[in-house]
Amino acid sequence: MPSWRSWHRPLVVFSAAMAALAVVSAVGLVVDDRVLVGAPIWAKPFKFSVSFVAYCLTLAWMLTLLTRGRRIGRWAGHVVVLTGLIEMVIITVQVVRGKRSHFNTATAFDSALWNAMGMTIVVLWAATLVIAVLLLRTRITDRATALAVRGGLLIALAGAGLGFLMTLPNESGQATGDLDAADTMGAHSVGVPDGGPSMPLTGWSTTGGDLRAPHFVGMHALQLLPLLLIALVLLAPRFAPLRDAGVRLRLVRVAVGGYAALVALITWQALRGQPLIHPDGVTLATAAAILAAVAYGTWRALRTTAPDHPSRAAAEQEPVA
Repeated sequence: MPSWRSWHRPLVVFSAAMAALAVVSAVGLVVDDRVLVGAPIWAKPFKFSVSFVAYCLTLAWMLTLLTRGRRIGRWAGHVVVLTGLIEMVIITVQVVRGKRSHFNTATAFDSALWNAMGMTIVVLWAATLVIAVLLLRTRITDRATALAVRGGLLIALAGAGLGFLMTLPNESGQATGDLDAADTMGAHSVGVPDGGPSMPLTGWSTTGGDLRAPHFVGMHALQLLPLLLIALVLLAPRFAPLRDAGVRLRLVRVAVGGYAALVALITWQALRGQPLIHPDGVTLATAAAILAAVAYGTWRALRTTAPDHPSRAAAEQEPVA
């Protein structure tokens, strides 16, 4: 792995700033008892700042893998920092004002902030797409690494794109609290108003669908799939099958497919107005089918440590353009 000193410096600095904001927000959670839409008012900046730490550090590392288009990738990283900064400033300003940052069109000022946030989110998504395209075109020697990075980025882009569904008009999911339906545009929940009974920590609805669940799970494929590969490499000295690069590649293939299926499942569940923790029989059956497919794929990947054919072994070691 390249030295952290070669990582995209603005992304690293922004991650450090977000870590500091997470500490400030954690203090706010303790000393500020204000509640907004059923959640502590400092919960949103805390969750967003922690998410940005993971997101930006991962991109900062991934940019070191580029063998072509490095200048474009660097500028895309700058754009991620700028748009992320604007988004977090708006969220924090609204917390200080005691107002919602998302979906709030109660006043001209609130509407302007929400529109600005919407534009920055679109630009941030586009900048991440540019980085994904560059990584799809770059040559990565280890095929398992290439798949983990590219699969994680593409699933994360899909997960981030689910956020746009929240901005669509949704009469049954309008805000409670200090705003009524006329003062909001979009919602997290499906089938129930925002701000109702929710899960601890995440704040996801326990009475209706919640698009934040697939949004969160999808976006964090960016970290989890590369971390899976790192775990496989670290375990290789103790487990002989994992020493085979072909086995690791097949396991990552199973993980990418299973993860994508999971995001699709919980998106479908949320859009049907179904709480994540209260799945119906159809959802449970689909989840069981996905789990069985992943288990079978894992068994097949580990069943033999030797490739079926010499040409296949060479293909699994060949760099990917």
